[in-house]
Amino acid sequence: MKKIILGSNSPRRRELLAGLDLDFTVDTGNTFEESIIPGTPPAQVPVLMSEGKSRGFHRPLGPDELLITADTVVIVGSRVLGKPHSREEAIGMLESLSGKVHEVVTAVTLRDCNRSETVTASTRVTFCDLTAAEIERYVDKYRPYDKAGAYGIQEWIGYVGISGIEGSFYNVMGFPVHKVYKALQEFVGEVIYEK
Repeated sequence: MKKIILGSNSPRRRELLAGLDLDFTVDTGNTFEESIIPGTPPAQVPVLMSEGKSRGFHRPLGPDELLITADTVVIVGSRVLGKPHSREEAIGMLESLSGKVHEVVTAVTLRDCNRSETVTASTRVTFCDLTAAEIERYVDKYRPYDKAGAYGIQEWIGYVGISGIEGSFYNVMGFPVHKVYKALQEFVGEVIYEK
């Protein structure tokens, strides 16, 4: 098995990759600057971001190394929600999700020194109607500025505000581990675990 490098600052991605019982290191050195051309289809945004993060890794990969990068977006209507930059923006995002169904799309890119592959996962999430007080309480207490769509499904807002989910729960957390596991097996062309 190659030496796995996770190129992500996300503590949730670290936790979920560790849940696969794989050894890996974290290296977040990157030169990629995130920007999207207007008119890009919403579901393509995380693919472009994940692949950009992979290409922007700060050094060449060795022959025994495999880099994993990822990106998650929340799509409501035709609008893409990334990470909020302020309290006001976080509140506005949650107001736009309240009482609606939205889609969470994650792209994960695997790359070694010879090739690259990107897999995606999509999950539909239904939010209950949230009050202004609930939204403000969540933003002020949990400060979800590192989360796409300004929420974490595994936090308080997920307990009280999410009434339905179609697809992978872990994808909503930002890392569809079932797809990553399968993609890793196919990428390295062997069984990951030995007896």
